[in-house]
Amino acid sequence: MKTASKALGILLLVASVFGLGFFLGRSRQLPPSPPYEFARPAEPAPPQPPIPEELTGDERRDIDVFRRASSAVVFITSIAVQRNLFSFDVMQIPQGTGSGFLWDDAGHVVTNFHVIQQGDRFSVTLADQSEWDAKVVGTAPEKDLAVLQIEAPKQKLVPLPVGRSRDLLVGQRVLAVGNPFGLDHSLTVGVVSALGRELTSPIGRKIRDVIQTDAAINPGNSGGPLLDSSGRLIGVNTAIYSPSGASSGIGFAIPVDTVARLIPQLIEKGRASVAGIGVQVSPTLDRAARRAGIEGVVIYEVIEGSPAEKAGLEGVRVARGKRVVLGDVIVAIDGKRVRTNEELLDAFDHVGPGRQVKLSVIREGKERDVSVEVVAM
Repeated sequence: MKTASKALGILLLVASVFGLGFFLGRSRQLPPSPPYEFARPAEPAPPQPPIPEELTGDERRDIDVFRRASSAVVFITSIAVQRNLFSFDVMQIPQGTGSGFLWDDAGHVVTNFHVIQQGDRFSVTLADQSEWDAKVVGTAPEKDLAVLQIEAPKQKLVPLPVGRSRDLLVGQRVLAVGNPFGLDHSLTVGVVSALGRELTSPIGRKIRDVIQTDAAINPGNSGGPLLDSSGRLIGVNTAIYSPSGASSGIGFAIPVDTVARLIPQLIEKGRASVAGIGVQVSPTLDRAARRAGIEGVVIYEVIEGSPAEKAGLEGVRVARGKRVVLGDVIVAIDGKRVRTNEELLDAFDHVGPGRQVKLSVIREGKERDVSVEVVAM
């Protein structure tokens, strides 16, 4: 899996779209004029024409899925707020655009973390073209997910039905809906090209079990839904592999099983629980240990009452003469070597809470194995 991850060389579609996507998307940006208000009324949408009988079954199905899903897909605009150092005027600077979708009738909107990462204020445009001020409810940068919330009438808030990604098969038909290059509510169709891929999140953590698809995904699609042929959410479009920055037939979506597990936590607590054993680490100490010839993650401190403390693990201590003495250095988990904090966190995340792991640790030059329970922190 690590080899596959390196080979992908994923180009994250910072759907806050830099480059071409940024400039094309600017026509949809809000003008930098105070006050910052949204929620303009929109005309009722005209009734949809009937689907012609002469179309193929696949065409009729795609049209039906798009019609049902499009009302849940939104257009997100990110604004950075800065103050002029000379005039002290407040300026609103467009940071880009992206996609998202309605999660529930409480106005929660799911998108990618990198869509909102550079913004201070956000607007959400619904399918009826009404615009709403949005606030950030929670973020999980380690999984490139975020939740916004708008205060819109419930009749405007029709969430997508949620499917399951664990049952997906390579070759299944998929549909991606989003706002590529600022062109809102665009549909592309493809198949599941591969399963079990890995992406690197905006903060360097691994995102596992990613869906690969050949449905065209372009700048601005990030944060939008990937749907199965029944219109159920199966993933969040996140990235492409492309030397040019445009779709090359290799797109990636965060699996809905990960989304469904994390989004309720983001809504409730503003953050997602992290799997761990109750230790604090220090990259500075890790580098010092490597200079001393020790490859591993130095435990800086053990949290009181944690599984790590119960297992007898020890952190750094200061001896007589203010000499720093290392405690335990984690070098492997279940036989797999770990060298950095990111690798340690990824390993705990892969195992998940509620399971025992075998840690290989070094203390005073001697390696030993310790059994520790992974819990939600």
